[in-house]
Amino acid sequence: MNQDRQKYLEAIKAQLEPNIFNHSLALEACLLGIYDYLKENNQLDSSEPTREEWGIAGLIHDIDYCGEYKQTHPLKTIEILQKYNLEISPTVDQIVKLHDARAGLPAGVLAKAGWAIRCADSLTGLIMAVAFVYPSKKLADVKTSSVVKRFLKEPKFAAGTRRDEVALCQNPDTLNIPLEKFIEICLTSMQNIATEIGL
Repeated sequence: MNQDRQKYLEAIKAQLEPNIFNHSLALEACLLGIYDYLKENNQLDSSEPTREEWGIAGLIHDIDYCGEYKQTHPLKTIEILQKYNLEISPTVDQIVKLHDARAGLPAGVLAKAGWAIRCADSLTGLIMAVAFVYPSKKLADVKTSSVVKRFLKEPKFAAGTRRDEVALCQNPDTLNIPLEKFIEICLTSMQNIATEIGL
């Protein structure tokens, strides 16, 4: 897995702007954290995509968010990966597509992974924005309560955050994770890779 991840990592680094690259690392971490939480709480069944598939989907989900491909994002993932002699499973490709609301509602065996990538995608930007307003600009200093406050009470803060999508994490038929817990999972996951993303 580590060897494969390194190849994907090199591809997204070559393909994406630094801020999108860091976002990709952040979303990978969030998806792995969400997977672990759901697994620990017996909320995943045996038909669920693997933890590895969740992580790779998060890592490469924006690989076609560049140049002339932006208009068709996220439909050109496989095409971009082929430039680097890389492949992904149909499952990973479907999870990637589900981070775009135009793909419809995640369902079936991809439901949990699909909701996880959609709910966490823009939350990473808000968490980073909270870190940036601290004097240290370090994720280590960010508290869950600070992110929750900015999320709920300051809609103009990190205005690009799709708060309505993030909040879907709470629904019993999506992830069934309370909003504050979901934010905590993502924040902790990002704190664990803070040095990788320069925060």
